[in-house]
Amino acid sequence: MYKLYRSTGLTSPVFFGLFALALGACLMAGGAAAQGMLLPTTELRVGSHKVHAEVAANDASRSRGLMGRQSLMPDHGMLFVFDAPTATCFWMKNTPLPLSIAFIDGNGTILNLADMRPFDETSHCPVAPFRYALEMEQGWFKKNGIGPGARVGPLP
Repeated sequence: MYKLYRSTGLTSPVFFGLFALALGACLMAGGAAAQGMLLPTTELRVGSHKVHAEVAANDASRSRGLMGRQSLMPDHGMLFVFDAPTATCFWMKNTPLPLSIAFIDGNGTILNLADMRPFDETSHCPVAPFRYALEMEQGWFKKNGIGPGARVGPLP
């Protein structure tokens, strides 16, 4: 570090100020990665509402989900994508956010909804096999008048 400082020719306060700024940026980037922000995103229409969703389309990202996430931006969520219809149930292990989940069939129709409590390991299951699940801030679907039978698209 001293060698780096000496080679810049900057005064001590300027160098260490810039170093602190760079370190802070690295820590923020690492925090974003820990929050799951490196997943691809997609824009969906849920009924007549626009939603931005991170896409969890492999075993690792589906297993991690929104674990550890402290907050979601308004109208943002996570879309879980499965290769084939499944009856997989969801839980809230290590997830501090209250969420609502929509189980969606391959045609983009919401089959059923469930509200999920933070850190609760109770299983929340679909009423029928589904291809997609969309997690949003708890109450988002109700607040926006979205229920079973509503359409979601375009889906990957």
